[in-house]
Amino acid sequence: MAEQEVKLMKGNEALAHAAIRCGADGYFGYPITPQTEVIETLAELKPWETTGMVVVQAESEVASINMVYGGGGAGKKVMTSSSSPGVSLMQEGISYMAGAEVPGLIVNVQRGGPGLGTIQPSQSDYFQATRGGGNGDYYVIVLAPNSVQEMADFVDLGFTLAFKYRIPAMILSDGVIGQMMEKVVLPPIKPRRTEEEILRECPWATTGRSKGRKPNVITSLELKSEVMEQRNLHLQEKYRKIRENEVRYETKFMDDAEYMIVAFGSAARIAEKAIEMARAERIKVGLFRPITLWPFPTNEIAAAAAKVKGILVAEINAGQMIDDVRLAVNGKVPVEHYGRLGGIVPEPEEMVKVLKEKLV
Repeated sequence: MAEQEVKLMKGNEALAHAAIRCGADGYFGYPITPQTEVIETLAELKPWETTGMVVVQAESEVASINMVYGGGGAGKKVMTSSSSPGVSLMQEGISYMAGAEVPGLIVNVQRGGPGLGTIQPSQSDYFQATRGGGNGDYYVIVLAPNSVQEMADFVDLGFTLAFKYRIPAMILSDGVIGQMMEKVVLPPIKPRRTEEEILRECPWATTGRSKGRKPNVITSLELKSEVMEQRNLHLQEKYRKIRENEVRYETKFMDDAEYMIVAFGSAARIAEKAIEMARAERIKVGLFRPITLWPFPTNEIAAAAAKVKGILVAEINAGQMIDDVRLAVNGKVPVEHYGRLGGIVPEPEEMVKVLKEKLV
Protein backbone atom coordinates (compact mmCIF):
# COMPACT_ATOMS: atom_id res chain seq x y z
CA MET A 1 0.00 0.00 0.00
CA ALA A 2 1.34 3.41 -1.01
CA GLU A 3 2.25 5.76 1.81
CA GLN A 4 -0.34 8.49 2.33
CA GLU A 5 0.71 12.10 1.83
CA VAL A 6 -0.61 14.11 4.78
CA LYS A 7 -0.41 17.91 4.88
CA LEU A 8 -1.67 20.78 7.01
CA MET A 9 -3.36 23.31 4.75
CA LYS A 10 -6.35 25.54 4.11
CA GLY A 11 -9.43 24.23 2.35
CA ASN A 12 -8.73 26.45 -0.66
CA GLU A 13 -5.17 25.17 -0.87
CA ALA A 14 -6.32 21.55 -0.58
CA LEU A 15 -8.71 22.11 -3.47
CA ALA A 16 -5.89 23.40 -5.69
CA HIS A 17 -3.64 20.44 -4.84
CA ALA A 18 -6.51 18.02 -5.49
CA ALA A 19 -7.21 19.57 -8.90
CA ILE A 20 -3.66 18.86 -10.04
CA ARG A 21 -3.56 15.39 -8.51
CA CYS A 22 -6.85 14.24 -10.04
CA GLY A 23 -5.63 14.95 -13.56
CA ALA A 24 -7.43 18.22 -14.28
CA ASP A 25 -6.64 19.71 -17.68
CA GLY A 26 -7.32 23.34 -16.84
CA TYR A 27 -8.34 25.94 -14.29
CA PHE A 28 -9.75 29.32 -15.29
CA GLY A 29 -10.49 31.80 -12.52
CA TYR A 30 -10.56 35.35 -11.27
CA PRO A 31 -9.48 36.48 -7.78
CA ILE A 32 -12.15 37.19 -5.15
CA THR A 33 -12.12 36.82 -1.37
CA PRO A 34 -12.44 34.30 0.31
CA GLN A 35 -11.27 31.88 -2.42
CA THR A 36 -8.24 33.66 -3.90
CA GLU A 37 -5.84 31.08 -2.39
CA VAL A 38 -7.05 28.58 -4.99
CA ILE A 39 -5.47 30.42 -7.91
CA GLU A 40 -2.56 31.60 -5.72
CA THR A 41 -1.71 28.00 -4.83
CA LEU A 42 -1.98 26.88 -8.46
CA ALA A 43 0.35 29.72 -9.49
CA GLU A 44 2.84 28.63 -6.83
CA LEU A 45 2.69 24.94 -7.80
CA LYS A 46 3.10 25.65 -11.57
CA PRO A 47 1.33 22.48 -12.79
CA TRP A 48 1.90 23.48 -16.42
CA GLU A 49 5.53 22.47 -15.84
CA THR A 50 4.66 19.05 -14.38
CA THR A 51 1.31 17.66 -15.53
CA GLY A 52 0.66 20.12 -18.34
CA MET A 53 -2.42 21.53 -16.60
CA VAL A 54 -3.36 24.97 -17.92
CA VAL A 55 -3.94 27.73 -15.34
CA VAL A 56 -5.33 31.05 -16.54
CA GLN A 57 -6.30 34.16 -14.60
CA ALA A 58 -9.15 35.34 -16.78
CA GLU A 59 -10.21 38.97 -17.20
CA SER A 60 -13.52 38.31 -15.40
CA GLU A 61 -15.79 35.63 -14.00
CA VAL A 62 -17.82 35.75 -17.22
CA ALA A 63 -14.68 34.93 -19.19
CA SER A 64 -13.78 32.16 -16.72
CA ILE A 65 -17.02 30.23 -17.07
CA ASN A 66 -16.96 30.51 -20.86
CA MET A 67 -13.44 29.09 -20.88
CA VAL A 68 -14.80 26.18 -18.81
CA TYR A 69 -17.66 25.84 -21.33
CA GLY A 70 -15.15 25.62 -24.19
CA GLY A 71 -12.75 23.26 -22.45
CA GLY A 72 -15.53 20.97 -21.23
CA GLY A 73 -17.05 20.94 -24.71
CA ALA A 74 -13.76 19.55 -25.98
CA GLY A 75 -13.91 16.75 -23.40
CA LYS A 76 -11.33 18.25 -21.06
CA LYS A 77 -11.53 18.15 -17.25
CA VAL A 78 -11.68 21.88 -16.53
CA MET A 79 -12.85 23.94 -13.57
CA THR A 80 -13.25 27.36 -12.06
CA SER A 81 -13.72 28.78 -8.58
CA SER A 82 -15.13 31.99 -7.19
CA SER A 83 -17.17 33.42 -4.33
CA SER A 84 -20.80 34.42 -4.23
CA PRO A 85 -21.06 37.59 -6.42
CA GLY A 86 -18.53 36.10 -8.82
CA VAL A 87 -20.60 32.92 -9.18
CA SER A 88 -23.65 35.12 -9.84
CA LEU A 89 -21.81 36.49 -12.87
CA MET A 90 -21.24 32.93 -14.10
CA GLN A 91 -24.91 31.89 -14.15
CA GLU A 92 -25.44 32.49 -17.88
CA GLY A 93 -22.50 30.25 -18.73
CA ILE A 94 -23.59 27.55 -16.28
CA SER A 95 -27.05 27.54 -17.88
CA TYR A 96 -25.43 27.21 -21.33
CA MET A 97 -23.35 24.28 -20.07
CA ALA A 98 -26.42 22.56 -18.62
CA GLY A 99 -28.36 23.07 -21.86
CA ALA A 100 -25.49 21.83 -24.02
CA GLU A 101 -24.70 18.96 -21.60
CA VAL A 102 -21.13 20.09 -21.04
CA PRO A 103 -19.38 18.69 -17.93
CA GLY A 104 -17.32 20.96 -15.74
CA LEU A 105 -16.61 21.82 -12.11
CA ILE A 106 -17.53 25.10 -10.41
CA VAL A 107 -16.46 25.89 -6.84
CA ASN A 108 -18.28 28.51 -4.78
CA VAL A 109 -16.56 29.50 -1.52
CA GLN A 110 -19.55 31.45 -0.23
CA ARG A 111 -19.47 34.89 1.38
CA GLY A 112 -22.25 37.06 2.76
CA GLY A 113 -24.68 38.91 0.51
CA PRO A 114 -26.82 40.06 -1.15
CA GLY A 115 -24.87 42.09 -3.68
CA LEU A 116 -21.22 42.64 -2.85
CA GLY A 117 -22.12 41.92 0.78
CA THR A 118 -19.19 41.01 2.98
CA ILE A 119 -16.06 38.90 2.70
CA GLN A 120 -17.12 36.91 5.79
CA PRO A 121 -18.56 33.35 5.51
CA SER A 122 -22.16 32.58 4.58
CA GLN A 123 -24.39 29.83 3.18
CA SER A 124 -26.82 32.17 1.46
CA ASP A 125 -26.24 30.83 -2.08
CA TYR A 126 -28.17 27.61 -1.39
CA PHE A 127 -31.18 28.66 -3.49
CA GLN A 128 -28.96 29.78 -6.37
CA ALA A 129 -26.99 26.51 -6.38
CA THR A 130 -29.86 24.05 -5.93
CA ARG A 131 -32.40 25.80 -8.18
CA GLY A 132 -30.13 26.16 -11.18
CA GLY A 133 -29.36 29.86 -10.83
CA GLY A 134 -29.66 30.74 -14.51
CA ASN A 135 -32.58 30.46 -16.94
CA GLY A 136 -34.43 27.31 -17.91
CA ASP A 137 -35.40 23.99 -16.34
CA TYR A 138 -32.06 22.60 -15.21
CA TYR A 139 -30.04 21.50 -12.20
CA VAL A 140 -26.39 21.10 -11.36
CA ILE A 141 -25.02 18.48 -8.98
CA VAL A 142 -24.16 20.26 -5.72
CA LEU A 143 -21.66 18.83 -3.20
CA ALA A 144 -21.32 20.47 0.24
CA PRO A 145 -18.01 19.75 2.03
CA ASN A 146 -17.74 20.22 5.79
CA SER A 147 -13.98 19.73 6.13
CA VAL A 148 -10.69 20.45 4.39
CA GLN A 149 -10.51 16.72 3.62
CA GLU A 150 -13.80 16.85 1.74
CA MET A 151 -12.67 19.99 -0.13
CA ALA A 152 -9.91 17.81 -1.53
CA ASP A 153 -11.98 14.65 -2.03
CA PHE A 154 -14.89 16.35 -3.76
CA VAL A 155 -12.77 17.65 -6.65
CA ASP A 156 -12.32 14.20 -8.14
CA LEU A 157 -15.88 13.22 -7.17
CA GLY A 158 -17.23 16.36 -8.83
CA PHE A 159 -15.39 15.62 -12.07
CA THR A 160 -16.46 11.97 -11.98
CA LEU A 161 -20.15 12.87 -11.63
CA ALA A 162 -19.92 15.69 -14.16
CA PHE A 163 -18.57 13.39 -16.87
CA LYS A 164 -20.76 10.44 -15.90
CA TYR A 165 -23.90 12.49 -16.51
CA ARG A 166 -22.59 15.27 -18.80
CA ILE A 167 -23.67 17.94 -16.32
CA PRO A 168 -22.01 20.83 -14.49
CA ALA A 169 -21.10 19.96 -10.91
CA MET A 170 -20.61 22.45 -8.10
CA ILE A 171 -18.72 22.31 -4.82
CA LEU A 172 -20.70 24.65 -2.54
CA SER A 173 -18.28 25.51 0.23
CA ASP A 174 -18.02 28.63 2.38
CA GLY A 175 -15.43 30.98 3.83
CA VAL A 176 -15.07 28.91 7.01
CA ILE A 177 -14.08 25.71 5.19
CA GLY A 178 -12.05 27.58 2.57
CA GLN A 179 -9.95 29.48 5.08
CA MET A 180 -9.54 27.09 8.01
CA MET A 181 -6.50 24.83 8.28
CA GLU A 182 -6.74 21.11 8.94
CA LYS A 183 -4.81 17.93 8.35
CA VAL A 184 -5.66 16.50 4.94
CA VAL A 185 -4.73 13.26 3.22
CA LEU A 186 -4.01 14.33 -0.34
CA PRO A 187 -5.63 12.17 -3.02
CA PRO A 188 -3.47 9.84 -5.12
CA ILE A 189 -1.96 11.27 -8.29
CA LYS A 190 -3.83 10.40 -11.49
CA PRO A 191 -2.37 11.28 -14.88
CA ARG A 192 -4.30 13.54 -17.22
CA ARG A 193 -6.24 11.62 -19.84
CA THR A 194 -4.61 11.19 -23.23
CA GLU A 195 -6.28 12.43 -26.41
CA GLU A 196 -7.06 8.80 -27.26
CA GLU A 197 -8.80 8.32 -23.91
CA ILE A 198 -10.85 11.48 -24.42
CA LEU A 199 -11.91 10.29 -27.88
CA ARG A 200 -12.98 6.95 -26.41
CA GLU A 201 -14.70 8.29 -23.27
CA CYS A 202 -16.25 11.44 -24.77
CA PRO A 203 -17.52 10.60 -28.28
CA TRP A 204 -19.76 13.70 -28.09
CA ALA A 205 -16.83 16.13 -27.62
CA THR A 206 -15.62 18.62 -30.23
CA THR A 207 -12.21 17.05 -30.73
CA GLY A 208 -11.94 17.62 -34.48
CA ARG A 209 -13.98 15.71 -37.00
CA SER A 210 -12.61 12.35 -38.07
CA LYS A 211 -13.66 10.17 -40.96
CA GLY A 212 -16.75 8.08 -40.43
CA ARG A 213 -18.69 10.34 -38.07
CA LYS A 214 -20.85 13.42 -38.30
CA PRO A 215 -19.60 16.71 -36.81
CA ASN A 216 -20.13 17.11 -33.07
CA VAL A 217 -21.94 20.35 -32.21
CA ILE A 218 -21.97 21.84 -28.71
CA THR A 219 -24.88 24.24 -28.29
CA SER A 220 -27.87 24.97 -26.07
CA LEU A 221 -29.78 26.64 -28.92
CA GLU A 222 -32.67 24.95 -30.73
CA LEU A 223 -35.18 27.03 -32.71
CA LYS A 224 -37.71 24.23 -33.28
CA SER A 225 -40.02 24.06 -30.26
CA GLU A 226 -40.86 20.39 -30.66
CA VAL A 227 -37.15 19.50 -30.77
CA MET A 228 -36.43 21.73 -27.78
CA GLU A 229 -39.17 20.01 -25.81
CA GLN A 230 -37.59 16.63 -26.52
CA ARG A 231 -34.22 17.97 -25.40
CA ASN A 232 -35.79 19.18 -22.14
CA LEU A 233 -37.50 15.83 -21.59
CA HIS A 234 -34.13 14.15 -22.10
CA LEU A 235 -32.61 16.42 -19.44
CA GLN A 236 -35.46 15.70 -17.02
CA GLU A 237 -34.93 11.96 -17.44
CA LYS A 238 -31.24 12.44 -16.71
CA TYR A 239 -32.10 14.41 -13.55
CA ARG A 240 -34.44 11.60 -12.48
CA LYS A 241 -31.58 9.09 -12.75
CA ILE A 242 -29.29 11.38 -10.74
CA ARG A 243 -31.92 11.71 -7.99
CA GLU A 244 -32.24 7.93 -7.98
CA ASN A 245 -28.53 7.10 -7.82
CA GLU A 246 -26.43 9.97 -6.46
CA VAL A 247 -27.95 11.10 -3.15
CA ARG A 248 -25.29 11.38 -0.45
CA TYR A 249 -25.71 12.20 3.25
CA GLU A 250 -24.29 11.48 6.69
CA THR A 251 -26.00 10.89 10.04
CA LYS A 252 -24.60 11.00 13.56
CA PHE A 253 -26.12 10.25 16.98
CA MET A 254 -29.45 9.25 15.38
CA ASP A 255 -29.89 5.82 17.02
CA ASP A 256 -31.67 7.19 20.08
CA ALA A 257 -32.42 10.74 18.91
CA GLU A 258 -35.68 12.44 19.87
CA TYR A 259 -34.78 15.61 17.97
CA MET A 260 -32.78 16.15 14.81
CA ILE A 261 -30.59 18.99 13.54
CA VAL A 262 -30.28 19.20 9.76
CA ALA A 263 -27.23 21.18 8.63
CA PHE A 264 -24.67 21.22 5.82
CA GLY A 265 -21.10 22.43 5.41
CA SER A 266 -19.56 24.43 8.24
CA ALA A 267 -22.95 24.72 9.99
CA ALA A 268 -22.90 20.92 10.40
CA ARG A 269 -19.53 21.17 12.15
CA ILE A 270 -21.00 23.68 14.60
CA ALA A 271 -24.09 21.48 15.01
CA GLU A 272 -21.91 18.56 16.12
CA LYS A 273 -20.60 20.61 19.05
CA ALA A 274 -24.13 21.81 19.82
CA ILE A 275 -25.34 18.19 19.90
CA GLU A 276 -22.53 17.26 22.29
CA MET A 277 -23.59 20.11 24.60
CA ALA A 278 -27.30 19.23 24.35
CA ARG A 279 -26.65 15.57 25.14
CA ALA A 280 -24.69 16.67 28.21
CA GLU A 281 -28.03 18.17 29.31
CA ARG A 282 -29.77 14.85 28.50
CA ILE A 283 -31.44 16.20 25.38
CA LYS A 284 -31.24 13.41 22.80
CA VAL A 285 -30.35 15.13 19.53
CA GLY A 286 -28.99 13.68 16.29
CA LEU A 287 -27.44 15.15 13.16
CA PHE A 288 -28.53 14.72 9.55
CA ARG A 289 -26.00 16.23 7.13
CA PRO A 290 -26.91 16.41 3.44
CA ILE A 291 -23.74 16.01 1.38
CA THR A 292 -25.49 16.40 -1.96
CA LEU A 293 -27.66 19.50 -1.75
CA TRP A 294 -28.88 18.51 -5.18
CA PRO A 295 -30.00 15.81 -5.48
CA PHE A 296 -31.44 16.47 -2.02
CA PRO A 297 -31.92 13.50 0.36
CA THR A 298 -35.69 14.02 0.51
CA ASN A 299 -36.71 10.41 1.18
CA GLU A 300 -33.97 9.88 3.72
CA ILE A 301 -34.95 12.98 5.72
CA ALA A 302 -38.60 11.91 5.58
CA ALA A 303 -37.67 8.50 7.02
CA ALA A 304 -35.55 10.08 9.77
CA ALA A 305 -38.31 12.57 10.61
CA ALA A 306 -40.70 9.73 11.36
CA LYS A 307 -38.55 8.80 14.38
CA VAL A 308 -38.18 12.23 16.04
CA LYS A 309 -40.36 14.85 17.75
CA GLY A 310 -38.99 17.89 15.95
CA ILE A 311 -36.33 19.18 13.58
CA LEU A 312 -34.06 22.23 13.74
CA VAL A 313 -32.54 23.34 10.43
CA ALA A 314 -29.29 25.19 11.12
CA GLU A 315 -27.78 27.20 8.28
CA ILE A 316 -25.81 30.43 7.91
CA ASN A 317 -28.58 32.28 6.10
CA ALA A 318 -32.14 33.53 6.61
CA GLY A 319 -33.69 30.12 5.91
CA GLN A 320 -33.19 28.38 2.57
CA MET A 321 -32.56 24.65 3.00
CA ILE A 322 -35.45 24.64 5.48
CA ASP A 323 -37.81 24.80 2.47
CA ASP A 324 -36.48 21.47 1.19
CA VAL A 325 -36.61 19.94 4.67
CA ARG A 326 -40.23 21.02 5.15
CA LEU A 327 -41.15 19.57 1.75
CA ALA A 328 -39.52 16.29 2.77
CA VAL A 329 -41.17 16.18 6.20
CA ASN A 330 -44.56 17.22 4.80
CA GLY A 331 -45.90 18.47 8.14
CA LYS A 332 -45.29 15.26 10.11
CA VAL A 333 -43.25 17.01 12.81
CA PRO A 334 -42.41 20.66 13.61
CA VAL A 335 -39.51 22.09 11.57
CA GLU A 336 -37.82 25.24 12.92
CA HIS A 337 -34.94 27.38 11.68
CA TYR A 338 -31.83 28.80 13.26
CA GLY A 339 -29.36 30.95 11.35
CA ARG A 340 -27.10 33.99 11.45
CA LEU A 341 -26.73 36.57 8.69
CA GLY A 342 -24.22 39.06 7.32
CA GLY A 343 -21.18 36.84 7.74
CA ILE A 344 -21.76 36.04 11.43
CA VAL A 345 -20.85 32.41 12.20
CA PRO A 346 -23.27 30.76 14.68
CA GLU A 347 -22.17 29.64 18.13
CA PRO A 348 -23.07 26.13 19.35
CA GLU A 349 -24.43 27.62 22.60
CA GLU A 350 -26.90 29.70 20.58
CA MET A 351 -27.95 26.61 18.63
CA VAL A 352 -28.71 24.68 21.82
CA LYS A 353 -30.66 27.64 23.21
CA VAL A 354 -32.83 27.89 20.07
CA LEU A 355 -33.37 24.11 20.08
CA LYS A 356 -34.68 24.26 23.66
CA GLU A 357 -36.81 27.36 23.02
CA LYS A 358 -38.46 26.17 19.81
CA LEU A 359 -38.68 22.38 20.11
CA VAL A 360 -37.82 20.80 23.45
